[in-house]
Amino acid sequence: MVKVAIIGASGYTGAESIDILLRHPNARITYLSALPQECGRVQEVFGQFKGRCDLEIEPLDIKKMARLADVVLCCLPHKVSMSYVPAILKAGLKVVDLSADYRIKDVAVYERFYQPHTDPENLNRAVYGLPELFRDQIRSTDLVANPGCFPTAALLALAPLLKEGLVRLDVSIIVNSVTGVSGGGKTPTVRFHFPNMNENLFAYGIGAHRHRPEMEQIASQIAGSPVQILFQPHVGPFDRGIFSTVYCQPVRDIGPQELMDLYHRFYRAERFVQVCSSSPNLKDVAKTNYCHLFPTRVADRIVVFSAIDNLVKGAAGQAVQNMNILFGLDEATGLS
Repeated sequence: MVKVAIIGASGYTGAESIDILLRHPNARITYLSALPQECGRVQEVFGQFKGRCDLEIEPLDIKKMARLADVVLCCLPHKVSMSYVPAILKAGLKVVDLSADYRIKDVAVYERFYQPHTDPENLNRAVYGLPELFRDQIRSTDLVANPGCFPTAALLALAPLLKEGLVRLDVSIIVNSVTGVSGGGKTPTVRFHFPNMNENLFAYGIGAHRHRPEMEQIASQIAGSPVQILFQPHVGPFDRGIFSTVYCQPVRDIGPQELMDLYHRFYRAERFVQVCSSSPNLKDVAKTNYCHLFPTRVADRIVVFSAIDNLVKGAAGQAVQNMNILFGLDEATGLS
């Protein structure tokens, strides 16, 4: 039985992680932590856990956590996470970190989009936690950098094309995405207030979203050459989910059937990536760890549609998938 601690348990990804782990037959939540002002009985913080979990969310005590847990799902915000991860690793625990603090290998790039990095020593230790692409590396690490939600949807859409060298890299790949309101986190803001969000849709992070360098880093790694991505996110009036449309210029004439054959072949052994015969629907992936893809040809472009649940495959579900790999479990355990 894998003993699991969750720090940052009072946020959306923390709650989603608790919900998944309560159904996991080979894991048990043993410790929950959050900021002091957000502590208390978990069933009082999140009403959906009444009668299901009676643990206390308490201020972080790393020594206590190290006695109780084998692995930590770190659901803390960027910057906060890297202030605790070194001590957690030193205590002998494995870590799946859901912040961006260990995803971007180039410190200068990280600092341009986030803030000064205080733990560059562990950047090379961290493995990017997209199991469909980096499963073997995940098995041998103790620090997994869980991917961002937008990069997960985009990279799974792009990987077969980049791996096979089928898209032009001298022009930008376009990633156009729409996310649900939960993508903005639990802290209330004016823009995400119900009267503004209801029956509304708008772009944000225009030309400056933090997930772009993460996408470019991993896409370049897959392609073996630098990849430029024009990424534009939007937010819509729904709770959860990400729908991404990815536009690429092919290096040669390639038809819809050849694309379908490529994607079926590339993901044939991946239970959480399903290739669809038409556009995916967000409702079909809601509250699941699945990514639904539909590649096709439109005019002179390859267009790939990708749908995930931002809180599951884009966060907590993928974290549990990575945890399963770390401990030699079937990676679908607790997720199917």
